[in-house]
Amino acid sequence: MTPAARLSAAIELIETIDAQRIPAAKALKEWGTAHRYAGSGDRAAISGLIWDVLRRRASSAWIMEEDTPRARTLGMLKLERGMNVDDIAALCDGGRFAPEPLSERERAALTTRSLIDAPAHIAGDYPEWLDPYLAQAFGDDRAAEAAAMASRAPLDLRVNSLKAKREKVLSSLKHLGAQPTPWSPLGLRIELGADARNPGIHAEEDFIKGAIEVQDEGSQLAALLSAAKPGEQVIDLCAGAGGKTLAIAAMMQGKGRLIATDHDKRQLAPIHERLSRAGVHNADVRTPKGEGDTLSDIRASADLVLIDAPCTGTGTWRRNPDAKWRMRPGALEVRLKDQIEVLDRAAPLIKPGGRIAYITCSVLPPENAGQVRAFIGRHPEFAVVPPAQVATALWDKAEEFTAATLQSPEGLLMTPRRTGTDGFFVSVLRRQA
Repeated sequence: MTPAARLSAAIELIETIDAQRIPAAKALKEWGTAHRYAGSGDRAAISGLIWDVLRRRASSAWIMEEDTPRARTLGMLKLERGMNVDDIAALCDGGRFAPEPLSERERAALTTRSLIDAPAHIAGDYPEWLDPYLAQAFGDDRAAEAAAMASRAPLDLRVNSLKAKREKVLSSLKHLGAQPTPWSPLGLRIELGADARNPGIHAEEDFIKGAIEVQDEGSQLAALLSAAKPGEQVIDLCAGAGGKTLAIAAMMQGKGRLIATDHDKRQLAPIHERLSRAGVHNADVRTPKGEGDTLSDIRASADLVLIDAPCTGTGTWRRNPDAKWRMRPGALEVRLKDQIEVLDRAAPLIKPGGRIAYITCSVLPPENAGQVRAFIGRHPEFAVVPPAQVATALWDKAEEFTAATLQSPEGLLMTPRRTGTDGFFVSVLRRQA
């Protein structure tokens, strides 16, 4: 397919997404099934266009003064791809499989319009109803912070220290352009271009042998800040597929007791195979059965409970731009209730001097600092450990890293703009002895 044909296909797909109100991933899958002639490069390029339009949905419509699939696509080419009006016009020449030529109005908009006077939710590309929450988090910087959250994310990997060293894996993945991550001592990063296909990490020998896992650097750092130690009793209360469970296991060096569980047993399905591949032998996966408590045998004995809390996922918008436009206010209320429940469940599991590591992949204050303050109000036996104090002893870049984050009395917040990671909030709460 020509670049112009790919552009036409993207516009048609966005029309389908709008008309049928379906997730972009589903629309792309159905399109690929119906268009077998399209090669993998074509599908990757069209996917890239779709995701970029979703990233810049509001700002592109603002630029073009029209909220249609074509307008949003043309505006995206200017804002996200940096194309000038002549380059865009060359793609839209009306030829075979190409979009219709630019109108005079479209030419004028692409030439003269900018985001200088745009409201924050337009310049930052997020739903207007979230503006008060982002203002609470970032103040006048919210448009810039949100715009960074709309950028394209790299592919981050974590080296499994139970099986490999970063220097060796870095060498073996050189052909993929892997580089060390800026902060994590175990991270590798592969930058991806606009039309790039995701590399086949799962086919790499390092992955097959358990030496690497796909994990955003922010998630790696969140696990690191829990300060799990060899010999401790650690509970991953919201283990899901096991991303942070694996990171914690490596930190424990196979020593101590690691219990992984989740209220949704379906989420736990992949964890067994992942633990086996990673060479983890001290993990006990507890799958919920009926109404019974999977942790009924544990009372005030855990050194650490990790809570990778259910949340709105606003910090992961770079990887799932479709999600922010599908999010509704009711989703926040549901997540806040879920977080209260899991925090209160963790409290009696902690022994005196033990700690809770509360983590969200959200930037919204009610899910982060607000939850921590409310928890301490209900459980005054807990107190926040200052973020800088948590980080300082963990790795050589800790001081520089914490300075880059947004800190509060309740914890620290990573963001794409500040740390180049997904958005993660981390709070460590210690139970008084």
